[in-house]
Amino acid sequence: MKPAAFEYHRPASVDDAVRLLAELGDDAKILAGGQSLVPMLAMRLAYFDHLIDVSRLGELQGIERRGDELWIGAGTTEAAVGVSDQVRQYVPLLTRVTPFVGHFQIRNRGTLGGSVAHADAAGEYPAVALTLDAVMEVASPRGRREIDAADFFAGVWETTMDSDEMLTGVRFPVWDGRCGFGVEEFSRRHGDFAIAGALVAVRLDDADRVSRCAIGLLGLGSTVRRATAAEVVAVGRPIGELVPEEIGEAAMKGLDDVPNDLQGSASYRLKVGVTMAARAWTQAITEALGESHA
Repeated sequence: MKPAAFEYHRPASVDDAVRLLAELGDDAKILAGGQSLVPMLAMRLAYFDHLIDVSRLGELQGIERRGDELWIGAGTTEAAVGVSDQVRQYVPLLTRVTPFVGHFQIRNRGTLGGSVAHADAAGEYPAVALTLDAVMEVASPRGRREIDAADFFAGVWETTMDSDEMLTGVRFPVWDGRCGFGVEEFSRRHGDFAIAGALVAVRLDDADRVSRCAIGLLGLGSTVRRATAAEVVAVGRPIGELVPEEIGEAAMKGLDDVPNDLQGSASYRLKVGVTMAARAWTQAITEALGESHA
C-alpha cells in the first residue's frame, strides 16, 4: 500500500516547525527519520494531511557532555549514537541497546528523538531514557520546557507532549563509581520487536553492596516501565545475597497489563521477562565487579 496524500513541509528552524504544528493542529505530524511513521502511513494505520520534516535541522543534532549529563539532539541518528565514543563512555546502555534497534538500514535513518517520541512499549531508546531518569527537552510556540522521563510516556504510542510540542533533545544522567550495565531482550528474529526485555544499571559501594539500581522493562506493558519492586529488593544489600533469579522474579511483580497477543501470551512474556531481567542483572554485576564478560 501507499500513504494517503499529504502536504510536505520543510521548516528552516525548530521555531518554524513548532509554529507549523500549532497552525496545522491535529492534521500535522513531525517527520524525523520516518522509520516508524512512514510504515504506519503506508499501511494506513495513521493518516495526516501534513508532514513536517525536521530531519535536516542542525540544532536537533549532536552529542555533548554538559556537566553531569550527556545531551543528545533529537535528530541524531541511531547509527551515530551507536558509534559515539562519548555515548560509550558516559551512557553505555545506549551503546548496548543500539544493535537491537531494527537493522543497520533503519538505524542509518532513524533518530533517537523519533524513537523516544514514538513511545513504543518495545522501544529500546525509550526504555533507556526511563531507566536512567533522562530529561526530555521539548519546544512549542510558547517556549521550551523539560519533562522527566517518568512523566513522559503515557500509553501506546502516546506521550505527555502537547499537540504543538516537539522533542528537541534528551539529557541522560552520567553514572560514576563502580557501575555496571546489562541488556537482554528476546525476539523471534533479530530486528523484530522484543517479546520481553530488560535493562539494568547498578552501582556498588566499597563493600560490594548495591548503592544504586535501575531496572527497565520493555515489551511487558502498554509503555516501557521501571521494575521498582526489584530495585527496592536490590538497593542496600550485598551482591552475594542477591540471586539473579530473585531479581528477575521481583522485576515481574505488579505487572498487570502485559500484552496477550500473537507474539505470546501474557504468562509466556512474564516467564521470558524473568529470564531477561536475571541475565541483564548478571551482566551488570559482572561489569561492576570488573570481571570478564566471557
